Amino acid sequence: MFGHEVTTLEREGTDMNGIPGGLRTDQQPPMAIPLRHFVVGLAFLVLAVVGGTVMAVRTLPGLADLAHLHVTLLGWVVLTIMGAMTQFVPVWSGVSIHSRRLAVAQLWLVVAGLVGFAAALLAGALAWLPVVAGLILVGIWLFVYNVGRTLLSARPLDFTERHFGFALVCFAALAPLGYLLAVDFTQPVLEGTPFVRGEVLLVHATLALYGAVLSTIVGALLQLTQMFAQWEPGAVEDRLLELEELLFPGGVLVLATGRGLGVEPIARLGAAAVLVGLLAYVAVVVRGLWQATADRSPMTDRYWVVVASLVLWTVLAVPTWLTDATGYAGLFGHPDAFVVLVFGVFGFVVVGSLYHIVPFIIWLERYSDRLGFEQVPMIDDLYDDRLERADFVLTLAGFAVLTVASLVGVPTRVAVGGSVLTTLGFCLFVLNMLLTIHRHGPDGLGGVFVDAIDSAPEESDDAPVTRPSSGDGP
Repeated sequence: MFGHEVTTLEREGTDMNGIPGGLRTDQQPPMAIPLRHFVVGLAFLVLAVVGGTVMAVRTLPGLADLAHLHVTLLGWVVLTIMGAMTQFVPVWSGVSIHSRRLAVAQLWLVVAGLVGFAAALLAGALAWLPVVAGLILVGIWLFVYNVGRTLLSARPLDFTERHFGFALVCFAALAPLGYLLAVDFTQPVLEGTPFVRGEVLLVHATLALYGAVLSTIVGALLQLTQMFAQWEPGAVEDRLLELEELLFPGGVLVLATGRGLGVEPIARLGAAAVLVGLLAYVAVVVRGLWQATADRSPMTDRYWVVVASLVLWTVLAVPTWLTDATGYAGLFGHPDAFVVLVFGVFGFVVVGSLYHIVPFIIWLERYSDRLGFEQVPMIDDLYDDRLERADFVLTLAGFAVLTVASLVGVPTRVAVGGSVLTTLGFCLFVLNMLLTIHRHGPDGLGGVFVDAIDSAPEESDDAPVTRPSSGDGP
């Protein structure tokens, strides 16, 4: 595992430390690799929420809105997904990550490209966009290749892995489209082609929001709900999940195709499939949370917010997508649904999941070898529960205010107040995660950025092993 191996856990269910049985924790990459993605993502989260609050009271130079959007989605959400997949796929699928070096390179290429991209947009130095966007393109493709090669060794793929595979396909497609859009700022590369910039933008955003990010969430959230709720789906849930798999991935592709071609009936058909598939999936997760046999946790609290946000987002998206599925107003499902989708769905999933993933991999590195020989803390003891409760209350309150402000309109000072609450809540979450790493990480926070990949040789044989039983998670 991280310099020393932890053998496969044999016990069924979940023990007192929240570790499910049957997982191959010895297949994980070194601890610093996923943690590095998470810490850098947390830095971008702070920039995103602070920047959003500043933008609520004053105008920033250049293309600040576009820079803020990419810092939020690519810098926070996508970097966290990249780190989580790098850690989750080997553990869940029972195969070694294809290349540790590529897992390190992907992060720094995307980070360097994103910093340059945001700076160029703010400064109006658009001539640099092809260079910095090229770094992002290479970094995303390295991630797709590395995790994709790892997944190929895990066949046959289960529900989670199939959604991860679909997300990787979308990542691979959206990256060059983003590069073309960046180049087109200064060089008319789309001129003379059948496509116009607006259509390419809609395809890029559709694949990013619903194909890459939301598909990853759909794949992971089911297993995480089973794990934290200690619940198993029954026959009804299995039928609903089959419906989701039949409709959602294909619907995303049809929606993107219709938008790219500018053909409303095709885009509308894809939109309907996406919405129905998501509602079927939400019904499964709600049943899992409602029938939970485990006590509340930071994860399940936030997952309730996620499913409520998904329902609200679907209600908002129905009239927009079914009347104008190819219009820019439906980019986020509804003209006023950005907060609901990005913070209510994406944000609360990321925060809730990291409250387990970060302590989980630190506990395995720091305390797992001591289990049975001395008293060790539980995984949930590694973070500060007071900070956790405070950040949940603040982010939930701020999210509620921002949602109401975006949908019905409120005085500017009220919206700014909601933005301040959200910013404080997310900053407390970031502080909690950094303190967890600092206090319990073998080498503290600084150890996350140690250059050495691992003392073990590079592994690339990807030999498959027995996967965990249904319902287990990392």
